[in-house]
Amino acid sequence: HGEMDLRTNILGIDTQMPYFITSCAGQRMFHADGEIATARAAKKHGLGMALSQLTTSTFEEVRKEHPEGAKCLQLYVWRDRVLLKEVLDRAKEVGFTSLALTADFSWVGNRERETRTGFTVPPSYSVRQCIDAIKSPAWTYDYMSRVPYGYKAVPDADFPAESLVDFIAAQMKPEFDWKDAEWLCAEWGDIGPVALKGVARGSDAVRALETGFHSIWVSNHGGRQLEDSVATFDVLPEVRAAVGTDVQVILDGGVRRGLDIVKALARGADAVAVGRAYLYGLAAGGTAGGGKGP
Repeated sequence: HGEMDLRTNILGIDTQMPYFITSCAGQRMFHADGEIATARAAKKHGLGMALSQLTTSTFEEVRKEHPEGAKCLQLYVWRDRVLLKEVLDRAKEVGFTSLALTADFSWVGNRERETRTGFTVPPSYSVRQCIDAIKSPAWTYDYMSRVPYGYKAVPDADFPAESLVDFIAAQMKPEFDWKDAEWLCAEWGDIGPVALKGVARGSDAVRALETGFHSIWVSNHGGRQLEDSVATFDVLPEVRAAVGTDVQVILDGGVRRGLDIVKALARGADAVAVGRAYLYGLAAGGTAGGGKGP
């Protein structure tokens, strides 16, 4: 059999595969190298990478590690537009060329798994967490010996992320609407494509295009925001039918291996975003672990 050419372009980024590394906040919670390790792994495999607005590495650090692929910034609509505009201006300065607006995280959902496991930021150090830490001595040593992480995209926030939790929560905007999205697209201008992340029905996809977005990102935030949210695989054909064949459609949610990517492409996606799959590797082994993704 001849070799298949899987190269494509996702949100203006040339990539060797029809999937990319999606934005996940606070990656230095998983490993000391955080987003820097993720960028190295993405570069090794020729993949694009989206960086979270809640990154724990600086824009410059990530761009330096993967200048050709780490060029998409994922962000939220915050209440303080002056602050948000400062983030956008910094992204333009360091070479980001595409934007992804997350529309399904204007408040923190009732994450039952986190309640069950006792996960909190800052950590509560419950008995269960301490026992789990003892069972994973290498990860625990990495966590305890690292410099406290911060949210590096938040202007003038040069202090630990744990102290920023209330600030971030206060900046979230539950009343986010299409006017906010229109403002964001206008502020980004003609720098490059803008995707709306969190679309779960065809009519919203059509309105997103009318508002100024170029790409549609079908996502339910990994099922973490709403237990009964629609499965992205189920709604994907509806979104594709609504926007036609000329609009780039991205899918995420439940993607753990290559076969999941093939299924998504066959069902109508142009590209697939991978999140938890590489985070498991990152937590276990930094750059080497993250590079063992799908």
